[in-house]
Amino acid sequence: MRAAHPASGHLVVGAGPVAFVVRRRALAAGSLLALLTAAAALLSLGIGSTFIPPADVVGALAGDGPFGVVVRDLRLPRVILALAVGATFGLAGALLQAVSRNPLASPDVVGVSAGAALAATAAMTAGLGAAWIGPTALAGGLGAALAVLALSGRHGLTAHRFVLGGIAVALALKALTEVFIVSAEPIEGQRARIWLAGSLAGLGHRETLTLLAAAAALAPVLVWAGRAMDTSALDDDVARGLGVRVTGRRALLALAGVVLAALATSQAGAVDFVALAAPQLARRLLRAERPPLAAAALAGALLTVVADLVARTAFAPVQLPVGVLTAALGGPYLLWLLVRRKTP
Repeated sequence: MRAAHPASGHLVVGAGPVAFVVRRRALAAGSLLALLTAAAALLSLGIGSTFIPPADVVGALAGDGPFGVVVRDLRLPRVILALAVGATFGLAGALLQAVSRNPLASPDVVGVSAGAALAATAAMTAGLGAAWIGPTALAGGLGAALAVLALSGRHGLTAHRFVLGGIAVALALKALTEVFIVSAEPIEGQRARIWLAGSLAGLGHRETLTLLAAAAALAPVLVWAGRAMDTSALDDDVARGLGVRVTGRRALLALAGVVLAALATSQAGAVDFVALAAPQLARRLLRAERPPLAAAALAGALLTVVADLVARTAFAPVQLPVGVLTAALGGPYLLWLLVRRKTP
């Protein structure tokens, strides 16, 4: 049952004790993002060295038609992984931007991606097998995050200290990563550079299941984070006056964000820009004060699927890593954001 409130722009969905309020614009924007993401995934399944019309793609997904092997076995695992990686980065970026109250905060800016990259590079240049890359990258991302939290939280975890501490840690870790690469054997160094570019080629269901299992385990934390972020935009003194433990809440939100970012990086490499742009795209569509989690996840999934589609088809027969394309878009986006935004 629904009750409309035209003047307020809200809908009350449900009845009795299970009723909840939904903003009309949030519902419309979320539906638009979901439709665009589904359309992008359908296009990605159909476009490649063999073009498959959308109707045949749907038939192949249902188990009919001659394109089942191409769609279900070759393209679908990569598309699903792109959706999972993009959604995870979108969630991570939304949490970090809410904590820092800064649209420039993202895992690749505050050191999480750099920590994961350093650990993975160390593993690869040491000759460790592929099975070690994901766990070491995850440990490196979490270690970098703990270093940032320790540095920026010595006198209270304020927004600007968090961002500045993250940038400092990221620069140091990137320098160490280059030292490992130039000191390694040429083959191992090249292997590390390919991983650092962020590529979905050769990946699929195993990496997706890892991300989905982590998301399921973190679901209670994400539900709490969605409510806790309501106070993240408040001034610290105002929040304390309302009884909010500002430092503790901010640290938990940041920790949730860096865990998600480290997980995504450990499975797909350094796919920059998605965590930076997705929350702001969602926030502008919804006209919200803070990046909304669900919409940020959808926007991240949409950006990653589209970027991967362009990266593997625009320069055919050469397939670019998706991280190369997203990183190329990051510079113009940052310039646009700095020009358009009047306040930090």
